Amino acid sequence: MVNTIVLAVCDIHRIPETAQAIADIPDVSEVYSVAGDYDLVIMVRTRTHDDLARVVSEEIAKIEGVERTQTLVAFKVFSRHDVEALFSVGFEEEVS
Repeated sequence: MVNTIVLAVCDIHRIPETAQAIADIPDVSEVYSVAGDYDLVIMVRTRTHDDLARVVSEEIAKIEGVERTQTLVAFKVFSRHDVEALFSVGFEEEVS
């Protein structure tokens, strides 16, 4: 499994639509809207590097609103923490 983080700069007026279109790609597991130099953090999990190249260059990069990307390929996992828990620090779910 190839675990990858793709950082994307987007048209600021199209971030929600762009994020949803990216989230609809089968090999994309999560899309986070973030503050800072990038607008979206995209978690991609593929079987091969060829699949990764296809997802990033033929799918993500071609979505309307994506202006540029930077791809970070993970070599080794040092923590087994739940990814969702890491990104939800400080936010508690509402109890109905």
